[in-house]
Amino acid sequence: MILKIDRLPIQLPTPKNPSPNDAAAVQELLGGKFGEMSTLMNYTYQSFNFRGRAKMRPFYDLICSIAGEEYGHIEVVSYTINLLLTGVSKRGMDPVSAPLSDGTKARNTRHFIASGQTALPMDSHGDFWTGANVFSSGNLKLDLLHNFFLELGARANKMRVYSMVQDPTAREMLGYLLVRGGVHALAYAKALQVYTGVEVTKLLPIPDMNNDAFPEAQRYMKDGMHRKLYTFSKEDYQQAGLIWNGTHPDDGQPLEILQGSMEGYPAPDLEEEPQLHSPGGDSFDPQMFADLAKKMGIKYPF
Repeated sequence: MILKIDRLPIQLPTPKNPSPNDAAAVQELLGGKFGEMSTLMNYTYQSFNFRGRAKMRPFYDLICSIAGEEYGHIEVVSYTINLLLTGVSKRGMDPVSAPLSDGTKARNTRHFIASGQTALPMDSHGDFWTGANVFSSGNLKLDLLHNFFLELGARANKMRVYSMVQDPTAREMLGYLLVRGGVHALAYAKALQVYTGVEVTKLLPIPDMNNDAFPEAQRYMKDGMHRKLYTFSKEDYQQAGLIWNGTHPDDGQPLEILQGSMEGYPAPDLEEEPQLHSPGGDSFDPQMFADLAKKMGIKYPF
């Protein structure tokens, strides 16, 4: 079961210049072949389908821990897209004035037609993510090798999107994910090394550029986020530490496994977009909830 927490792993700044085309580029990191939808669903199904857990439990715990983190990655990429799309069309309720006309200039018009100027599970061209991207062979060595490759493909795409967009919101998200994706790539490399004896970690980094090249990533490196593996569970998945141990190949500092998750930050409250009827409910009176919340002792700070 998943325990959902209403927080993001990092604090996202407000975009200086909202851009639908930057949002379209970032969509690749959500619903592309190597996007966060793929990493989440690959590791989730591999964990569901894992056979022989008693003997191979450390590998199972590792995959489960990483799968738990990927849910938060989908959220932080989605919120980045949402912030980049907030305020890019003219606000108002008069359809005759064509308030969404700027949407015809955007690379991905689905943001204006199929959503409330928000993220969708699709790639940078607007093609929707598909379950065909899930690889769950049942063979542990093969699945681990695939996961290692998947993380490196995701890293390459993040580096390229970083070079495409200059907005601080997108780059903050990318800096964080470059560091955390590096953790996952190293974790799968170490898992393969434990299983086979092959020193897969010597292949890293792929591509041949470490995180020092990205200022936003450096901040997370200084906090040791490149050395920490979270279980995303209060009590379970402790045996992942039988794989995630030793020192980090970049700086020689000890690897850490932490029970639970990072503290996180409140998610941005996205502004209304009345020209899209998002969220709608203009006739709704929030006083009804305010009165009921007072009786029930629930906070409703509208």
